Amino acid sequence: MEDQPVTSVKGVGEKTGKLFEKLGVSTVRELLEYYPRGYDSYDPPVPVGELRPDTVAAVEGILKKDGDVRRFSRIAVTVSEVWDGTGSISLTWYNMPFLRNVLRAGSRLVFRGRVVKKGRHLTMEQPEIFSPGAYEEKAGSMQPVYGQTKGLGNKTIAKTVAQALSARGMEREFLPEEIRIRNELAEYNFALEHIHFPSSRQELLFARKRLVFDEFFLFVLAVRRLKEKRQDRESGYVLEPRPEVETFKRLLPYSLTPAQEKVFGEIQSDMAGGMPMNRLIQGDVGSGKTIIAVLALLEAAYNGYQGALMAPTEVLARQHFESMTELFAAYGISKVPVLVTGSMTAKEKRQAYEKIATHQADIIVGTHAIIQEKVLYDRLALVITDEQHRFGVGQREALGEKGDRPHVLVMSATPIPRTLAIILYGDLDISIIDQMPVGRLPIKNCVVGPSWRPKAYEFIKKEVQAGRQAYVICPMVEESELLEAENVVDYAEKLRKEFPASVQVGILHGKMKGKEKKAVMEAFARNEIQVLVSTTVVEVGVNVPNATVMMIENAERFGLAQLHQLRGRVGRGKHQSYCIMINCGEEGAGERLDILNRSNDGFYIASEDLKLRGPGDIFGVRQSGEMEFKLADIFTDAAVLKTASEEADRLLDRDPELSRPENEELRKRLDRYLEHSYDRLNL
Repeated sequence: MEDQPVTSVKGVGEKTGKLFEKLGVSTVRELLEYYPRGYDSYDPPVPVGELRPDTVAAVEGILKKDGDVRRFSRIAVTVSEVWDGTGSISLTWYNMPFLRNVLRAGSRLVFRGRVVKKGRHLTMEQPEIFSPGAYEEKAGSMQPVYGQTKGLGNKTIAKTVAQALSARGMEREFLPEEIRIRNELAEYNFALEHIHFPSSRQELLFARKRLVFDEFFLFVLAVRRLKEKRQDRESGYVLEPRPEVETFKRLLPYSLTPAQEKVFGEIQSDMAGGMPMNRLIQGDVGSGKTIIAVLALLEAAYNGYQGALMAPTEVLARQHFESMTELFAAYGISKVPVLVTGSMTAKEKRQAYEKIATHQADIIVGTHAIIQEKVLYDRLALVITDEQHRFGVGQREALGEKGDRPHVLVMSATPIPRTLAIILYGDLDISIIDQMPVGRLPIKNCVVGPSWRPKAYEFIKKEVQAGRQAYVICPMVEESELLEAENVVDYAEKLRKEFPASVQVGILHGKMKGKEKKAVMEAFARNEIQVLVSTTVVEVGVNVPNATVMMIENAERFGLAQLHQLRGRVGRGKHQSYCIMINCGEEGAGERLDILNRSNDGFYIASEDLKLRGPGDIFGVRQSGEMEFKLADIFTDAAVLKTASEEADRLLDRDPELSRPENEELRKRLDRYLEHSYDRLNL
């Protein structure tokens, strides 16, 4: 049943099926693996006198009056008030006039919803309504909260998942029993059911541990298989170090750091060695990875071959292309770069493809379109991907298949401790650039409480008056992507009132269409937008040297490694840059954030992040979006990642091909996993 379309689930028609597709859910399997983003815990009712704003809570009390419906233009607002002896709170519902038949004065009911402060008074907005008995039945349970899209709410998704779970046949267990017993892992069917509908936190953690182990275990097996396929292959491209590249390097207005020289030497040695290079460069934001990539691409070009550079976003691809074009013109480099992106017109693509096929272009810069589109290369000898953590196993293998096994270089600014990097990139050799270029001004950091906001706004105003720009990052306030977008919109409105009309405030969030995002990022890069209010989608994909302020709201809700990535969006130009982290959390959060305050070293921060994260810390903002993991987080779940890696090695030592009868189900699951990696690439 798992591979059937989602419309085969009872109650899902064509229209709902299309809405599910927007969430990336086309099949029943994808539905069952569309895990909740969080869980709503139905805690016991709270006395009205103890309610706090900006929290979700339940209150039990007596209605002081009948429900009243008031109309404001097209909106019907139903209002009432509940009292419980410790105080009373207003209740508000929008466009639900039928509720006045339920809301009768003197009724004892339980209301559960978000508490907000309106002026001096507290109001509960859109609360659910229960009889005391009905709420008692729900109390203590955990209800799943899914990422949603317009027209497809949480209740519908939960109901559809429940329907699919009850209609499916039980899957055969694919993990060898000894691995399950040794690591105290739940049975697969149990885990799948209870990740969606746990009856307690303990049960949720038990289910989650199994599914996280599966994700890591299959990933590590896939990486090992990839490495095996690559071993002992000869390269069709032996690239000798070229004097033209050395001359260009000497002409640059700065000297490479010893760390850059060492890494470039390793790349030259790989490319001249007769075997296909598969190397990862890890370097902090601003450590100078891009110039290393340019030198490697020129090395390929001066050897008579082509090289390609793949960026995670169109904006970044265009920036790479433009800066490369300027650099080559300034230093008399005759090699020709060409840009290929998905949004180019058919005519532009045709012209670019022709230049590539006839070798009028030496260096091809683009998004993943350069491996997906019908691009014919003339002896593609080197492929470089920027921001490797956006590309998974499938992409790595796809790159290796392009153009008769070219050399592959992947670059990442995500600081991952070496112990984890060796597991995650087991198919790659690792180089680290651990020095910053001379003269780069370190970012000045401060961690402050919410009361400091007005000063932060004044500081941003001053920077904008001096011609600079700023980012303001908002986290998800709720577990719903719809609310994430609204939060950014609301915050931008607030800033527009704070700042003079001459200051353009833009917004960016994950629910925007690709074209809209691209337009906003380009406008920010051109300084047509001075203050960009965004979710973490800016973490990768735009280089704005003129941006000098990064202000992060609710900084306590992010992992340290992710905060460091966000901070790396500033400090890219000649002006002093600043990172303001607003800590709205508990006392303990200050200690964590103080690590960022003290250090700009991403690798130190990543290792500290690892020490501070506890297993089971799963209810905050998802931290690391790495690879192709749906549930797993390489920092929170680092211990599980290490265990999965050890178990994979132990298993492959005994059964390298997974050909033993007891591993048959695992082999099938791994094949499906690899196939799925390719499906997502449309290859």
